[in-house]
Amino acid sequence: MKKKYVEVWENCLNVIRDNIHSQSYKTWFEPIVPVKLDNNVLTIQVPSQFFYEWLEEHYIVLLRKTIKKELGPEGRLEYSIIMDSYNGPTGPLAINYPTSNQKASKNPYVSMPLDLNRGTSKDIPNPFIIPGLKKIKVESQLVESYSFDNFIEGECNRLARSAGYAVAENPGKTAFNPLLIFSPTGLGKTHLAHAIGLQVKINYPDKTVLYVQTEQFINQFIESARNGNQNDFVHFYQMIDVLIIDDIQFLAGKDKTQDIFFHVFNHLHQSGKQLVITSDKPPVELKGMEPRLLSRFKWGLSADLQMPDLDTRVAILRRKLYSDGITVPEEVIEYLANAITSSVREMEGALISLIAQSSLNKKSITMELARQMIDKFVKNTTKEISIDYIQKVVCDYFGLPVDQIHAKTRKREVVQARQVAMYFSKKHTKSSLATIGLQCGNKDHATVLHACKTIANLIDTDKQFRAYAHEIDKKIIQ
Repeated sequence: MKKKYVEVWENCLNVIRDNIHSQSYKTWFEPIVPVKLDNNVLTIQVPSQFFYEWLEEHYIVLLRKTIKKELGPEGRLEYSIIMDSYNGPTGPLAINYPTSNQKASKNPYVSMPLDLNRGTSKDIPNPFIIPGLKKIKVESQLVESYSFDNFIEGECNRLARSAGYAVAENPGKTAFNPLLIFSPTGLGKTHLAHAIGLQVKINYPDKTVLYVQTEQFINQFIESARNGNQNDFVHFYQMIDVLIIDDIQFLAGKDKTQDIFFHVFNHLHQSGKQLVITSDKPPVELKGMEPRLLSRFKWGLSADLQMPDLDTRVAILRRKLYSDGITVPEEVIEYLANAITSSVREMEGALISLIAQSSLNKKSITMELARQMIDKFVKNTTKEISIDYIQKVVCDYFGLPVDQIHAKTRKREVVQARQVAMYFSKKHTKSSLATIGLQCGNKDHATVLHACKTIANLIDTDKQFRAYAHEIDKKIIQ
């Protein structure tokens, strides 16, 4: 039997390894030891209560899928926890799926008018293809830990938070419709969007609230088009009272999906329903969007989130530690808040890594441990290079305004600057040729490919140009 449970866990690890970052795998899965397998229940041993809670909060879906893949629909997981007091392992802690710390707020059942001639009365999981007038359950997809209580207010986010709370108090009835929240990644857009939805559910339990990522919206539309259910797709979204759509920038270049979203937006807005939208850029900087859609984004309020100041960063860390029931010396908290200033998400990630190091190595959290871990974390955190950043570096080098990159001009210096920006965007980002073209003057992928070949050829054959390119490259990666 020993070989069996070890094999089952190894098979699970093979899947998990391919689906998460290598450092996360080393931190959270390598220390786990399989213990036994009885009646399709696999027991694994984890180092601490905190370790168990982290797995349950962040990897429950992945664990559930892999266990059921290996053991079938009846497969379950139990944890044996080595207590931090070192008194030996606990008895098995059973996890009955579906279980998660991220519980969605419940919506009421709603009627959805669909084509009566489509099929039988059999229930079908996909809400877009349920035949007839039927009461369906719409999962809000809200994460309860992302509440206003857990969202620390500061100068960096006061406008957005206040507007979000006003929307939650009176959805669809304020001037903030739509409410568009924008900021670079890792500053709390998604948290605030969920908080608005959760507060609406507290104030108005009968309202149907839906949080959806833009990529999910796109995939649902593609699936509905494939199945000939586009009307059902539109009807589904038109019955939502508060629609929260995250990362709207991913609609760029998706003309058909934008057209559908335009009609959904119009219907909801005209019906007095609330829209909350998040983006990594303000509307004026969103590329690849239909003008009529951009104009509607500007109807309400656009509010940005900025990087929090030191006091707010300290408050965020204190709140997280309080929520997790963990005590960390004040000097360590302040050191961490001073060390990482680029992203709240990175700062919280560093804190979790510090706690994990302490838990796994059975060491107290001290300034010495914090310095060792945080210095390594900051050193290994690579700067994300964006197409926008590359364009700025290139335009600064050539003495051109950035907006010239997007202008429809054939001036030699502008064309060459655009081609250089395309070349380095391909070199330093993972963006597709189509995405690069879209952000460099709305060009197609063939133009980008031609630009990359042209610049590569100049670098190979022109000594002076090669020196220019080398200088620009250094400025981009420094």
